[in-house]
Amino acid sequence: MSEQRAFSFACGGQWLYGVASVPAEPHQRGVLIVVGGPQYRAGSHRQFTLLARSLAAQGIAAMRFDYRGMGDSEGTLRNFEAVDDDLRAAIDTFMVQVPQLREVVLWGLCDAASAVSLYAAGDERVTGLALLNPWVRTDSGAAQATLKHYYRARLFDKSLWKKLFSGRFNARAAVRSFTGLLGSARQAPAAGALPDRMHDRLGRFTGRVLVMLSGADLTAQEFDGLPRASPKWSALMAAPRITRKMLPRADHTCSRREWKDQVALWTAEWLRSW
Repeated sequence: MSEQRAFSFACGGQWLYGVASVPAEPHQRGVLIVVGGPQYRAGSHRQFTLLARSLAAQGIAAMRFDYRGMGDSEGTLRNFEAVDDDLRAAIDTFMVQVPQLREVVLWGLCDAASAVSLYAAGDERVTGLALLNPWVRTDSGAAQATLKHYYRARLFDKSLWKKLFSGRFNARAAVRSFTGLLGSARQAPAAGALPDRMHDRLGRFTGRVLVMLSGADLTAQEFDGLPRASPKWSALMAAPRITRKMLPRADHTCSRREWKDQVALWTAEWLRSW
């Protein structure tokens, strides 16, 4: 049986709000769930609530919270690259709320996965990262993923051919869109772009990393394309400390219960494997 604790904590002179799911005898390794995008601590379709309770039921304490400007927390909405202070304050609070903790795993979806990747190497308390559909968006990366996955799927889409033969298909606009994507796909990302910064920070991080990707999500497919486009990403993803999982039909937020349950199961199994 786990306990649900709601609390507030300070960061930069403002109040943040969080909830911890704490088992009766917590493992020394806990999970801090970080919100990404315009969400709050419950997550899309309660994904973060269910994940935290599932982990707690297996003896792993989990905390979720709203960083400044999100959900109920005070402050101005900020970019995912400007939440280091919020993450540090949340880890401080998590370890006070659950004094049995000796180390913390950061768990993030989309740009929260990117935020924790950029943060982790600077905090020795963080020994693992669980990344679901990490955000590495560049114009060229998004174009390559769209050309490879979206347009290929469209060729086998009956609705496309019905529109084409009914005369309702705007071929000029389609060609213009396609050639625009081709041009973007051929452009090299600028030096210091997000994929470079994430590679640098993940390379400095010495802990374990679990990468979980959805098959029906262009954000995940853009990340999945990095090792094919970049030798340094290929070497990083081949490291023994990195575990990769794929959910072939899942969408960006794993909206179906079976997908959420699979992500929770992978997370728990990985946490117990080291």
